[in-house]
Amino acid sequence: MKPRTTAAAARRCALLLTASLTALSLTACGALGSGDDDTSDTRADDDITVGLLLPDRDTARFEQFDYPLIKERIASQTNKQGEVVYANAEGSKERQSEQFRQMIGRNVDVILVDAVDASAVAPDVRLAKRAGIPVIAYDRLAEGPIDAYVSHDNELVGQVQGRALVNALGETAENKKVVMMNGEPADPNTALFKKGALAELDGAVDIAASYDTEKWLPEVAAENMRKAIRKVGAGNVAAVYSANDGMAGAVIEELQQAGLTELPPVTGQDADLEAVRRVVSGTQYMTVYKSFLLEATGAADMAVAKVQDRAIQFDALAQDVIDSRSQQDIPAMLVPVVALTRENIEDTVIADGVYTVKDICTPAHADDCAEIGLLDGE
Repeated sequence: MKPRTTAAAARRCALLLTASLTALSLTACGALGSGDDDTSDTRADDDITVGLLLPDRDTARFEQFDYPLIKERIASQTNKQGEVVYANAEGSKERQSEQFRQMIGRNVDVILVDAVDASAVAPDVRLAKRAGIPVIAYDRLAEGPIDAYVSHDNELVGQVQGRALVNALGETAENKKVVMMNGEPADPNTALFKKGALAELDGAVDIAASYDTEKWLPEVAAENMRKAIRKVGAGNVAAVYSANDGMAGAVIEELQQAGLTELPPVTGQDADLEAVRRVVSGTQYMTVYKSFLLEATGAADMAVAKVQDRAIQFDALAQDVIDSRSQQDIPAMLVPVVALTRENIEDTVIADGVYTVKDICTPAHADDCAEIGLLDGE
């Protein structure tokens, strides 16, 4: 399921340049917003219905950013005539299947699906295909005959996390014990995150324990971290690879409960607000910031282009190609990722308007914000 693109090597180097992120966001949004290059191949009807299926409410970004951003973008791209029908599976693949079939029964024009379980959703994708409804996999690669995929370079996400830990541990990293807290095994992104992380960690550190986390649940990650502490010893845990921010918070709480006052570096992903605050305070070493704006607007634009037969615009949006376990050569849009640390908060989530300084710098975090200059000029 590795993306195949001639620009892959260049992208892996360039995507970590945080200074370019804001410019990239503005450029991409402008490029995605016109649609004027394909008017000769356009279905005039803006009265379209987009079905949006998101997987859970535990990951804060889905409700806070993805859904409202997609809804707003669909409206702006259809002269406010387009409608988004939204459903959240709340972590249940059975509920998502039911919601998927309700979308088909409603005869929506296109479905954006972030699959709870990549394999389980395949029959529903095939059912949509038979009904003539295109399906675009969003954030996670779904199996079945999907028409396109919009996400990030998820193997690169793991590489960014793994490299951050190796750099944090320094020259003696090889002898340091690292705990891996991976995501839900049924999520295809989990394998890609893990593969990328292992490319950096394997041989560079001592991986003392590794766990999968059912449904990405923080309480499961907490239990697994307690197992790791019993196995390795709290004082011997030199770093923790946590695949996302929700689990990172649980991991950090368990390390603190174990009596550690000086915490080891812990990774994360999604740039949840609480995680960004933990990065400011130094309790979480880093998180991976994946531009919700670029991913959500890109998916919305791709959905509209597909329904309105804007072939040229659709092809311009899907410049990468990816394979799933059931399908090859899926058109894909892979959005850049950035390692967010104390040093670049202002250049990432603040510059992109995801959070304000006031959102991050609560009274409890004021001193830490002042320390890194985040309150300067507020």
